[in-house]
Amino acid sequence: MTGAHADLATRPRTPAPTTSPSGIRADRPDLCDGPDLWRIARDAKTLDVNSPYSYLLWCRDFAATSAVARDGDGRPVGFVTGYLRPDTPATLLIWQVAVDADARGLGIAGHLLDHLTARVAAEHPLDALETTISPGNTASERLFASFAERHGAQLAREVLFGQEHFPGGAGHHDAEVLHRIAPLAL
Repeated sequence: MTGAHADLATRPRTPAPTTSPSGIRADRPDLCDGPDLWRIARDAKTLDVNSPYSYLLWCRDFAATSAVARDGDGRPVGFVTGYLRPDTPATLLIWQVAVDADARGLGIAGHLLDHLTARVAAEHPLDALETTISPGNTASERLFASFAERHGAQLAREVLFGQEHFPGGAGHHDAEVLHRIAPLAL
C-alpha cells in the first residue's frame, strides 16, 4: 500500500466508546460538554474549580486525553481530564476527576480511567499515569490505588507541591501529593 491507504492501515484505531456495567457510556468530550464539566467540578466541592472558559478550552484542546461519562440520555455525569506530559510524553497526567453526586458509587470514575488510558495507549506509547491528590482525599487515593492494582502497576507517592508553593503560603492550599503509577501494561 502507498499514500493515504498505507497511513490508514498502520495508524492505531481509537477505541470506541465503552459502557460500564451500570449503563454509563465513556467517550471523548466535545466542545458542548464544557459547561457540564464546569458544573460537575463546581458541584463536587472538592476540586479547584476553574473558569467555565477553561473547561471549554479543555474540551477543545485536550479532548484526546480526556473522557466524559454519559447517562442513558447522553447527559454528562462525570469526567476525567488529562494530558500527556510534554517532557515525558509516555506519561498521562490526570488533572481532574469528578462524578455527579447522584451517579457516585457506580464505579464511573474507575471506568473512565480505564477507558481513557486504553484510548490514549491505542494512539501513543503510555507507560505511566500521574495525578496529584491533596492529603485526606481518601476517595481519590482509593480510586488511583485501585487503578494501579487492576493494571498490575506500582504506586509511588511524593509531595509535588507543598503549601509554600501556592499563593498565600501555608494554610491557603493543601499540599499536592504526586501519585505515580508505573509501569503500565496496557
